[in-house]
Amino acid sequence: MKYQKMGRSNLSVSRICLGTMHFGGIADERESHRIMGKALETGINFFDTANVYGMPAAHGLTEEIIGRWFAQGGGRRDGVVLATKVYGRMIEKDTPPNEEGGLSAYKIRRHAADSLLRLQTDHIDLYQVHHIDRRIPMEEYWGAFEQLMRRGEVLYTGTSNFPGWGLVKHQLAARQRGLLGIVSEQSQYNLLNRWPELEVIPAAFDLGIGIMAYMPLAGGLLTGKGTAPTGSRTATVEGEYHRKLDKDAVFGEFSKLCREMGERETAVAIAWVLANPAVYSAIVGIRTTAQLDGLERAAELNLDDEVMKKLDSIFDINKGRPLKKGPIPEAFAW
Repeated sequence: MKYQKMGRSNLSVSRICLGTMHFGGIADERESHRIMGKALETGINFFDTANVYGMPAAHGLTEEIIGRWFAQGGGRRDGVVLATKVYGRMIEKDTPPNEEGGLSAYKIRRHAADSLLRLQTDHIDLYQVHHIDRRIPMEEYWGAFEQLMRRGEVLYTGTSNFPGWGLVKHQLAARQRGLLGIVSEQSQYNLLNRWPELEVIPAAFDLGIGIMAYMPLAGGLLTGKGTAPTGSRTATVEGEYHRKLDKDAVFGEFSKLCREMGERETAVAIAWVLANPAVYSAIVGIRTTAQLDGLERAAELNLDDEVMKKLDSIFDINKGRPLKKGPIPEAFAW
């Protein structure tokens, strides 16, 4: 397994991050514990979760499962760089006003305390805001996180699903307070979703914020499957991306290129994401221990210029659009 620094921080994390969203919902507790054990043995030291994960059973269940695995000891907690998130509501029925989606110092403090209890740990290594809240004052935002960091309950702060302007706004406010600020932005980024290349990735790179790419396999669309079974996660993603595995030519072209390379589609798709200099880790959501097999190949695979050009041609987001290539503003201006 290869490792890289997390944004501007000096913390090293595995280039493959274990995504735990399916723990408790699809993977039961026993299988989830096996997955975490095998991931650590493989060299994956970076685990990503969120306080809202665990549905349809219950919000918080995923953190509880991870916490019970940590509690077994054996150096488990010390061997893991742990990331979780705050933003969504944790109470679905008769939701109190301050539990609705969004942020406040009140909510950040309470949700951090609850996550620490569920995770059975005294600190969160990377505490991420799950979505941007346009209403919260920067003084309240950073004041709340400063308190958590001062107490040692949070080591680094990150964001998720932020726009480029949001990263700039929050990072500027952090620097005015003399803080390290945001070290990581978690964005959906893959060969089928290249919109972050327009503004989010250039902004993050310029600000020294590392990108954690989630859904690098586009929910299974980039794994070489021929069809998506009805009711499967991949079938759902087909609808989200408006692409059908058995009808869209790009998937056949992609698989053909991978065969010519002698590599699995999974490894190539993740390696392409990791090839972006702004990306420090790719989050792979795991449901079974078998899905961990071969992930280290994705971390070590270097794609040459010719392959990158072929992939760029197959998955060009500007194909058939009046946009020029390049980030904003070059994408639509001279």
